[in-house]
Amino acid sequence: MRYLKLLILGLVVMLSACDAQRRVLYLQDVESGSEIVLPDNYVIRIKPLDQITIVVNSKNPELAMPFNTSTSYNSLNGVVTNTNANESSLQVFTVDSKGYISMPVIGDVKISGLTREEAEAKIEKMIVDGEYIADPKVNVRFANLTVSIIGEVTKPGRYNINKDQLTIFEALALAGDMTIYGNREDVAIIREKDGKSIVMKLDLRSQDIFSSPYFYIEQNDVIIVSPNKFKAETAEINQNRSFWISLASTGISLATLLLTIFTISK
Repeated sequence: MRYLKLLILGLVVMLSACDAQRRVLYLQDVESGSEIVLPDNYVIRIKPLDQITIVVNSKNPELAMPFNTSTSYNSLNGVVTNTNANESSLQVFTVDSKGYISMPVIGDVKISGLTREEAEAKIEKMIVDGEYIADPKVNVRFANLTVSIIGEVTKPGRYNINKDQLTIFEALALAGDMTIYGNREDVAIIREKDGKSIVMKLDLRSQDIFSSPYFYIEQNDVIIVSPNKFKAETAEINQNRSFWISLASTGISLATLLLTIFTISK
């Protein structure tokens, strides 16, 4: 009977350990060597209110200079001066609500919905078609590409994205991965789209994540990792404990005060 009890206890411990392991594992339904089909050619696209830098190059630098020059007004002497973008900080263009930027020389260009490469090709074509430069080479970069990661991760915060393609797993790696208390079946992503905030819940334990349009992160996404049941219950217990300790402390202080007043009046 004693050995039977020990065996049962051992089985319970093993099952508990397996259950705990399942709570912290990613992609639990994927076999080793499995081939996963990912969305085709996904890259981040430019959106309204994005900030980008644009540099135009040419074999003849003098021809490219007007495209890399910003006009500024000196309030001290009322003089308008031109500053070459390569001599100071790069010009930052903000995409307006209709998806346009206003560039020197060629004017308004609609780039919302384009990838960086597509925007570069479009600007190059406009420069060539306008007969400004025969061999323009345009370089477009994001200036404010970030993702915010909060909740049960090691290092919550706002992180810069330095690539045009970032997966949800890579984003979590920026924040030092989830803690052991992170709920891997309930990860929320908040994304701004067409003036609305869309909230999508993801289960990172399942290979279905690969077919989700939220597998790849977009600029300004907010990732929220909720605590698992154990962490939530522990937090509630600690909160209740703090409440009762505080209440007891207040009661003791009040009783001491009343006792002191009674002693003095007596």
